[in-house]
Amino acid sequence: MNNRRKLLVALGAGLLAAPLATSAQPTGKVYRIGFIATAPRNEIENLIKALDEGLRELGYVEGRNVVFERRFADGKQERLVALAVELVKLKVDIIVTGSNPVIAAVRQATATIPVVMAVSRDPVGSGLIASLARPGGNITGLANDPASEIIGKNLELLKEVVPRVSRVAFLWNPVPPGAAIYKNVVESAAANLGMTFQSVEVKGENEFEGAFAAMVRERANGLLVASDPIFYGSRTRLVLLAARHRLPAVYVQREFAEVGGLMSYGGNLADQFLRAAVYVDKILKGAKPADLPIEQLSKFDLVVNMRTAKDLGLKIPSSILVRATKVIE
Repeated sequence: MNNRRKLLVALGAGLLAAPLATSAQPTGKVYRIGFIATAPRNEIENLIKALDEGLRELGYVEGRNVVFERRFADGKQERLVALAVELVKLKVDIIVTGSNPVIAAVRQATATIPVVMAVSRDPVGSGLIASLARPGGNITGLANDPASEIIGKNLELLKEVVPRVSRVAFLWNPVPPGAAIYKNVVESAAANLGMTFQSVEVKGENEFEGAFAAMVRERANGLLVASDPIFYGSRTRLVLLAARHRLPAVYVQREFAEVGGLMSYGGNLADQFLRAAVYVDKILKGAKPADLPIEQLSKFDLVVNMRTAKDLGLKIPSSILVRATKVIE
């Protein structure tokens, strides 16, 4: 049994234990699973594969007992509600989402179709669910909190690698529910570390160039990039912009470091989508989303790109290398 299969079995048997409905599922039923993402499909293919793998391990095979209805906003958040409504009209059995903007859009479109969030930021504070133990309503899944543990650590790592950092820019999207929490955490952490804080708001890809121009104008010498589907879907472009302006940057997702970002610290998105499959299985077998507790991440990846560090003239301390989950040579 491989590690991922063991993970799914353990999650199904333990963490997500919940009473199932007494009525048996009809034999031979083909389930229709909806999926919505803000980013273009080619930028999140790894996440789609992880979800598919998790479902396959649990007995769901596309074309045999499950049909996927996947929708992508291609970076245009304003399309999310329409895509959610489209899935509701198709009468999907369940919808899997990957970020607060999508969850909010689906929540606006339906209060009855079960929703599994593979990724969420402060879902209680954002008003998406009632509580972590008993979400209530039709939404359950995973949460990437506590915010301070992830984004605050990112700033500490940046300071450890680049002690000269005195002004840190925080690139973030203010639109999604709960986004301001992360901005406040970074601002507070920067003050504690004796840094000047620069808030750089971006609501779409067309604002990237202007955002980096503002960082240069204000003499930022370090950068943190918030977790956001717009950024994730444009990670190669953001990494190139940081390199062009020689800004040491730390990201939340490991995929940024894998395409040339200096360093990343945060949850493993692919594993989160794999774990989301367990929720889908439970719900399709009769469990109610309202009764399935939210899983909070407790394991985070630290990825360091040594090639980028060399290009920036930085020496990565051994104290960081020994803690790294992955070092890209």
